[in-house]
Amino acid sequence: MKKHILLITQYFYPESFRINDIACEWVKRGYKVTVLTGIPNYPMGKFYEGYSKKSRTREVWNGVKIIRIPLIPRGNSGNKILNAAGMIANYFSFLRSGYKWVKSKEAADINPNLVFTYEVSPMTQALIGVWYAKKYKIPSYLYVQDLWPENVEMVTGIKSSLVIGPINRMVDKIYRETDTIFTTSQSFVEAIVNRKKRVNRNKVHYWPQYAEDFYVPMEPQEQYEKELGNNSFKIAFTGNIGTAQGLDVLPKAAQILKDENVEFIIVGDGRYQTEFQNQIDKLNVRNKFTFIRRVQAEEIPIILSRCQAAFISFTNISFWDKTIPAKLQSYMACGKPIIASASGETKKIIAEASCGICSQIGDPASLAEGIREMMTMNLSELQKNSRLYFENHFNKKMLMDQMDEYFNN
Repeated sequence: MKKHILLITQYFYPESFRINDIACEWVKRGYKVTVLTGIPNYPMGKFYEGYSKKSRTREVWNGVKIIRIPLIPRGNSGNKILNAAGMIANYFSFLRSGYKWVKSKEAADINPNLVFTYEVSPMTQALIGVWYAKKYKIPSYLYVQDLWPENVEMVTGIKSSLVIGPINRMVDKIYRETDTIFTTSQSFVEAIVNRKKRVNRNKVHYWPQYAEDFYVPMEPQEQYEKELGNNSFKIAFTGNIGTAQGLDVLPKAAQILKDENVEFIIVGDGRYQTEFQNQIDKLNVRNKFTFIRRVQAEEIPIILSRCQAAFISFTNISFWDKTIPAKLQSYMACGKPIIASASGETKKIIAEASCGICSQIGDPASLAEGIREMMTMNLSELQKNSRLYFENHFNKKMLMDQMDEYFNN
């Protein structure tokens, strides 16, 4: 009989994170899955319609039992200080609710065989997994998507030991008391193992993200023909529009390419969207951009089918060298040539796969030159290479089979 997994993640369906698919796959493989999560409010900072602290706190979705505990929504005021305060309140309200839940009768009654924490920021949520595993004497697993305190330093600019010191001690405790740690990149493995308080390399493993089964190469679909039916060279960016993505390079590159038949397709929304659109207007390149609202993930391959390439970028901060963004796997699964303004792990994969061009991070002239070069390349060859690399390195069945081995050994 397969095991019962208690999955702890501050973000879960209907919020769009890959852990949704992982949980469903576990159910298909015969596991019982119970999710402890918050009230959905990411990325726009307000509760989704139909959800509140009193409504839909317990539900079943695709065979996954969901327990939603109270939290304070992130908020989105347009003021950086208020946004930061809202995010802190959001993080610690989930942690406080999780602490109370671990001691509840419901927590005692569910009787899982293991705890699995899916850690995108905040790392604080991993404490809930540590507390539960220790109280009920079961193994704990942690999937690290964001490194702390590095992520905190990058986002906030805070480097004071008065702030970073306690965070480091918290992270040390989490790593020390977790039985098995997975990471999304090889660089993350090295960063964790080589912390000041070193972590045993034998319990830290590279387990890259995959893309859901609906990410496949497609011939251009009729859907979105009105928005994307012209003959321009289309480059798609999909996902959260935030400051970390470094999208300010695009309006500047578009200005350089003003006489080229190039169009940028921006799919999604986020806190940086208004400022991003203001930059586009300021540089008078609105004709180079098409915006499409945030869509269900299943629609992304349809949009990509009408685009010649897909775009990845980061801000020019060394931390991002260690990161492999989830959208990279999605693009490669769809067989898209990739244009990136990035370095580190992302640049390495694009080069190994021979599936695109990686320009100097944050450099619009380098990006514009890369786009011009891609417009002359054999796109069908890049498409084939992109999909082949995905199948060999990010195959869902292969990776989930590996996870089964970790659970059962």
